[in-house]
Amino acid sequence: MEVIEVLPRLRRLRFPVGSAYLWRDDDELTLIDTGTADCAAEIETVLDGTLRRIVLTHWHEDHTGSAAELADRHGAEVVAHRLEAPVIRGDAVGAPPVLEEFEVPIKAAIPPLPPVPPCRVDREVEDGDVLAFGGGAVVVAVPGHTDGSIALHMPGPKMLFTGDAVANVGQTMLGVFNTDRARAIESLHRLATLDVATAVFGHGDPITHGAAAALREASVAAK
Repeated sequence: MEVIEVLPRLRRLRFPVGSAYLWRDDDELTLIDTGTADCAAEIETVLDGTLRRIVLTHWHEDHTGSAAELADRHGAEVVAHRLEAPVIRGDAVGAPPVLEEFEVPIKAAIPPLPPVPPCRVDREVEDGDVLAFGGGAVVVAVPGHTDGSIALHMPGPKMLFTGDAVANVGQTMLGVFNTDRARAIESLHRLATLDVATAVFGHGDPITHGAAAALREASVAAK
C-alpha cells in the first residue's frame, strides 16, 4: 500500500488494484472504500484516530474487501446505498458488467481478487442524504457502474469522491466495467455539473486543481 497526501485532511491509500481514501475531522476518521480482502492490516497502520465510519461506494471486491474486518475491529459504522446493501451483506449476488469490446482484455488482465466476507451495513443511504463528515458529505446516486453506486460531494471544500463512476488513468474518463453504460454516462453528466475543485477516483490519480473542467471534458467525450 502506498499512502499519498492529497489534501491536508485527505490521504489516498493506493493498492495494487484500486484506491481507498481516508478523511480526517480532528481525531475522527472516515474511510471511503477499503481495498481488497487482504488490505485491512495495512490500512490499520495509518489509522491515527478513531475510525468513525466506512463508506462503501459500491459492492465490488476491490472496494468492500476489507470492510467487514475493519468494521468489526473498530466498531465503525458501515454506510452504503440501499441497493448495494444486500450484496455487501452477502444476501444477494451483484450483477456482472456488460463489457465493451475494448474492456475485454483489460478485464482479462486483472488477477483474481480474494473472496469478500459478508459485511454488515448499518446505514442504507439514498441520493441526497448527508453524512456527517467534511462539513457535510452529500450522497450522489450514480447508477450504471452498479445499480447502487454512489459518489460523495462535499460542497464546503468542493471535494468529490467519484467511486468507479469516473476514472482518471491517463485521462479523466467514464469508469469501465459498467452494468448499464447508458445510465453510467447519465451519471457522469450529473457529476460534471457539480462545483468541485478536487476529485478523487477509485482508479487513477486525484485531480487537485481544475477538477470541474476535467469532469466536463470527460462528460462531453463519453458516448
